[in-house]
Amino acid sequence: MELYPLKVFLTVVAEKSFSRAAEKLLRTQPAVSLAIAKLESDLGEKLIDRSGKDLIVTDAGRIVLDYARRFENLESELDNALAELRDHSAGRLIIGANESTTLYMLPSIEQYRRMYPKVKVQVRRSLSSRIPGQLIDGDLELGVISYDPEDDRLQSMVIYEDHLAFVVSPQHRFATRAEVSIGELGMETFIAHNVLSPYRAAVLKEFQRHKVTLNMDVEMPTVETIRRMVQRNEGVAFLPHMCVEQDVAQDALREIRVKELAVDRKIRLVCPARRSLSHAAKAFLELVRGG
Repeated sequence: MELYPLKVFLTVVAEKSFSRAAEKLLRTQPAVSLAIAKLESDLGEKLIDRSGKDLIVTDAGRIVLDYARRFENLESELDNALAELRDHSAGRLIIGANESTTLYMLPSIEQYRRMYPKVKVQVRRSLSSRIPGQLIDGDLELGVISYDPEDDRLQSMVIYEDHLAFVVSPQHRFATRAEVSIGELGMETFIAHNVLSPYRAAVLKEFQRHKVTLNMDVEMPTVETIRRMVQRNEGVAFLPHMCVEQDVAQDALREIRVKELAVDRKIRLVCPARRSLSHAAKAFLELVRGG
């Protein structure tokens, strides 16, 4: 079996369209259809159901999709290995992180780039819950998450300790307070992140335990939008301290301790336990350990 039809199949599934896949591959649509037809003929299985309005990947197609991704990752690893063979400091490093943990990685990435300027560093923004699976599948070499993945196929180390910070605007009624009780928060409007996380669950559990209403009337997709809304006194929020540290230092936000609620966050660097890492990834691990 040739690898090219597999690459075409991956692109069609990713784009959910033969025409868009053709544009991305710089091929004609008939050429893309022919490649898929040849792949289906070689395998003796229907991979894509085109009878309805949308393309549907069949059961056989999902199996082929998994192996096609593995082939693609192997091809990438081969390119990386050859690049490193030609120049020991060259290659590519792919790190997965969510919005908040990306902020923590910036100083390490800047230092790494100074040490290894020929390495192409790519930080892929991903939901924290998906990063362990992407590491196991080979889509990422390293990941940064704020919880223990508890999977023996992965190994992790704590690289930073953070906490959830309760923040308000300098114009808020709590702005001059150093501490509040959780009972005082029942009348507040909380601006929440619309991504589920263990920390959101911990806050919800604590409010429920103290029988205090948690009014999450506003949900936003990014930490940046939440910060801005709190600065404008549109509500209050619990955010990772690393994301608001500069705002608090500049008095754009005020951090106030909640007596009954202290939620620590441990930032972990995660990598596959049973797969050999590239030189680029090993060098990054050493830099972070040394730091």
